[in-house]
Amino acid sequence: MKIEGGQTVPSPTAPPPASRGDRPPTGWRMWLLAVRPRTLTIALSPVLVGAAAAWGEFADFRPLPLLAALIGAILIQAGTNLWNDLGDAMRGGDQPMRQGPPRVTALGWAAPGRVRRAARLCFALAATVGLYLAWVGGWPILVLGAASLLAGWAYSGGPRPIAYTALGELFVVAFFGVGAVAGTVWLQAGQLSPAVILLGTAVGLPAAAVLMANNYRDLEADRMVGRRTLAIRLGTDGSRGAYAAMMLAPFPLLMIPAAPSFGWLALLAAPMAVRLILAFATQPRGPAFNAILGATARFQVFLALLMAAGCLL
Repeated sequence: MKIEGGQTVPSPTAPPPASRGDRPPTGWRMWLLAVRPRTLTIALSPVLVGAAAAWGEFADFRPLPLLAALIGAILIQAGTNLWNDLGDAMRGGDQPMRQGPPRVTALGWAAPGRVRRAARLCFALAATVGLYLAWVGGWPILVLGAASLLAGWAYSGGPRPIAYTALGELFVVAFFGVGAVAGTVWLQAGQLSPAVILLGTAVGLPAAAVLMANNYRDLEADRMVGRRTLAIRLGTDGSRGAYAAMMLAPFPLLMIPAAPSFGWLALLAAPMAVRLILAFATQPRGPAFNAILGATARFQVFLALLMAAGCLL
């Protein structure tokens, strides 16, 4: 154990067997691994859906605010991932039993101070972009941006991190679904509609399913370090049911009359959702489950593209 910044930091755990003897990544490759690029699509998808909704419903398109919103979303997601990497290592959450991809702090590839500074830099840059967006969108965007930054920190920071409770999936739907879509539409058109809430919920639910897959994979390891995630609260069968609900619920939401007229296009993603639900229910937990997690993220991107196409039509 060692002390940094007044907090006890567990000594880096040994690399998983598959990595033992391999040379750890350095430089930009290490930081790319740390920000978890496969999860960045979770931040991008709702912004794209929001831009399509603003054009389809209000015929408004503002390229510079859209670009800034995309950059801000990536920075907040990257900062949240880095803060999570650091927070889990400091709390002993990234133990050898963990089945997910390597974490740079726990493995000793990056010192905790470097990861902390990188996370703060991402949040600071996001706040800088947010000032421009607040100038464009006014106080609603200022409030949403401040809440997003605070939530990104609170996900793994503070005395009771969101990631250690059963509220993680709700956090994802709120900020990487409804909030991101509504904020993007507001920046583009300066107004909202009931369809925005439906679209935000529909794109946020599969993003929450990514987190459910992650926590279900690490169920035993998380329980050992005191986490009480939704997967732990629900147990094995309940987690399977929750994942299925998160994957299937977007389809009836997009059939509601208030949704875009061509919301039925999203049904093209239904076979992929069914295959993933079956895989989630039948595959044993372990490193192989990472494939389901990655495929769930890809499903969200596919669904978001279909939703965007429906809005534009």
